[in-house]
Amino acid sequence: MNLFISLYIKLFFLLTPFFVLSVFLSMTEGMEKKEQRKLAVRTISAVLVIALTLYFAGNPIFSTLGITLDGFRVGAGALLFLSAVSLVSGKRQRPETDDDSDVAVVPLAIPITVGPASIGTLLILGAELSTTQHKLIGAAALICACLSVGLLLITASTAMRVIGKMGINVLTKITGLVLSAMAAQIIFAGVRNFLS
Repeated sequence: MNLFISLYIKLFFLLTPFFVLSVFLSMTEGMEKKEQRKLAVRTISAVLVIALTLYFAGNPIFSTLGITLDGFRVGAGALLFLSAVSLVSGKRQRPETDDDSDVAVVPLAIPITVGPASIGTLLILGAELSTTQHKLIGAAALICACLSVGLLLITASTAMRVIGKMGINVLTKITGLVLSAMAAQIIFAGVRNFLS
């Protein structure tokens, strides 16, 4: 149970829910609530498929490319730290939308919710959990984290009224601080294993 709660909290923050919420609200401005909800459901469905694929693809990718888990830890940790800094400083870029693409997939699912830093961290998390039981607990935590972000998007207008723009900015910065701590931990684990 402790593993599930720990992974759920990490994964929830990894998906940068409050940054995603602010981008979602700016992109759906003027949309009817029904359309907004449909887009939220499509977005989170795409996020679920992408995140679960990455989570289970860690070990095969590392063995195919001949990359050690510790080497990847250092690289992904550095990326996650840069992502955290951009959230704290408020300088994280909102990608431009392509007229031909479904905004639920690009840019809302990738790269806003699941960006380069999240991709690396999901690959590491999936590869770190060695037993089948732990892997399944991790997958359940990932599904719950994705659904929590989905619920936040489905109730976006209400969430905005309750939290307010200032509240979303503060929560985004707190998310950045949590991610920077996670990044430091991932990098230290990689360096420690290299040296031992």
